[in-house]
Amino acid sequence: MNDRYRLSILIRGTLICVYLALVLPLPLMAPHPLQLWLWLAAPLGLFFVVALLSEEVSVDDNGFVVGYPFWCRWLLRRGWQLRWDQICRVVPVGTSQGGTVYYLKTLGEGHRLLPQRLERFDQFLKVVEEQTGIDTRGIGRLTPPWTYQLLAMLAILMLIAELSIASAIQFNWLAIPAGYQG
Repeated sequence: MNDRYRLSILIRGTLICVYLALVLPLPLMAPHPLQLWLWLAAPLGLFFVVALLSEEVSVDDNGFVVGYPFWCRWLLRRGWQLRWDQICRVVPVGTSQGGTVYYLKTLGEGHRLLPQRLERFDQFLKVVEEQTGIDTRGIGRLTPPWTYQLLAMLAILMLIAELSIASAIQFNWLAIPAGYQG
């Protein structure tokens, strides 16, 4: 057995759209001396967001490793691993938002947060159950998919509105106020 589970594409795509919707208008609204710096910083920030959203779980017969792929591992040095024989049980903990996170209680290592935002999460849980003998039937995703779908739609609507306004200004369909210093 050798498999890799990445962060869900719905979550990655949504958070990248939110970043773009929030950051792209900034250089357009900034005073002229700052615009170039913001245009240069936006792709750098996007690189960091994509790197953070590239976390993955690698599973094999011995256990699993939570970390980042080679292209950004040098930047994001955090990560951890567990052997299957170290895992004693799964401990549910309620969050302040009403959800539930799950910790893997280990022998001598304390607790490690179970990754819950993975693609093929049900398959990952099946592997955990097969390798540890722990019943995972009650474990679910941290947030239901509709929350990320709604957030993605809102971010896309923001991007469309921002592009529409920028186009209207570019084609002189919309006038910028005379006192604007940008």
